[in-house]
Amino acid sequence: MTRILVPYHLDEHRPGLDVPYEADATLTRELAGDDVWGRLAGLYADVADAVAADVRGGQVPLVMSGDCMVSQAVVAGVQRAHDGVPPSIVWFDAHGDVQTLETTASGYLGGMPLRMLAGYRPDLVADGLELAPVPEDRIVLVDGRDLDPPERDYLAASEIRQVFAAELDAGTVPPGPVYLHVDLDVVDGALLPGLLFPVAGGPSADEVGQAVRRVLDTGRVAAVGLGCTWHDGHGAAERVRAALPF
Repeated sequence: MTRILVPYHLDEHRPGLDVPYEADATLTRELAGDDVWGRLAGLYADVADAVAADVRGGQVPLVMSGDCMVSQAVVAGVQRAHDGVPPSIVWFDAHGDVQTLETTASGYLGGMPLRMLAGYRPDLVADGLELAPVPEDRIVLVDGRDLDPPERDYLAASEIRQVFAAELDAGTVPPGPVYLHVDLDVVDGALLPGLLFPVAGGPSADEVGQAVRRVLDTGRVAAVGLGCTWHDGHGAAERVRAALPF
């Protein structure tokens, strides 16, 4: 497994980002321009290139970042390495991440990446990465419990499956190569210090680690994304390191 650090929260460089593992490679670049999507374009192209190279070389890249939006680049890289076919997705997150620019009340772009991977507004990121949408029936959302009404409506009408971490097993994992995404705020907010957006009522870090292991045991995980969505200096990275099977 190759560990790649992308030390950003969206377009904010976070050189001191606490992550659970030492990186084999760190990807940074100057982010310029007035448009946030334009600022991210070059960085995500670099991430997609690195992921594609690792997957073609028989490695499973583990991409650590301060947000979930970098998932666009990771999925694009896996797709390039698999003849243009996007992987299925298992998405651990306390939040749905299926907002849109039209539905978001906060304007927070980090609440949209899963919806974008399913095909929303490809002009924002996907077109530039030549990223095809992932069919909804090949996406599983794990322990998404903090959902705004528009997200609940979308998920209820979509083919995205929702499960709890304890329910996730080999039979729940969608077919084909898998992008395994773990936003670590999926852990109960009372059990993990310093989270940017803590949500109560979730699994423990150990329970998340056990569920992640069941996905890895399918032998079909092509890439992993770790969303280290916390404030630095609270010890969250150390707390999850012992629980995660990477």
